[in-house]
Amino acid sequence: MGNICRSPTAEGVFRYFVETGGLARRIQIDSAGTHGYHAGEAPDPRSCAAAGRRGYDLSRLRARQVKTADFERFDLVLAMDEQNLRHLLRICPEGLQHKVKLFLAYARNFEEREVPDPYYGSGGGFEHVLDLIEDASAGLLSDLRKQLTGT
Repeated sequence: MGNICRSPTAEGVFRYFVETGGLARRIQIDSAGTHGYHAGEAPDPRSCAAAGRRGYDLSRLRARQVKTADFERFDLVLAMDEQNLRHLLRICPEGLQHKVKLFLAYARNFEEREVPDPYYGSGGGFEHVLDLIEDASAGLLSDLRKQLTGT
């Protein structure tokens, strides 16, 4: 929602996967929130700390609100939960709704459909978010690699 926990974590993790997977020149990654109340702010310090313990750097990311142009600019617009998915579909220009999906649709080892918001929970929630995001990132990268390279 605010682009300070889940979505910047997903951006940082997926960017790492893409860079180490050799596809950084072919895949553009960004994150945004459905609401602008944290625009310009750095990710939540707890997200940064949890990500840092696993080798992901979120320090340069800043929150922004999703724009209508994002639906044209990107091939995929991925939501962390059903509420944000519904919001994205409401603001999505007609004919582009096929680009909007749940991020965990790409997860291979978890059956959860939504990445829970760890903001109001305990510190362990940030670790679980990372587990889910790493899994979905691996699945997403695998799918994109097949599309881009045929392998």
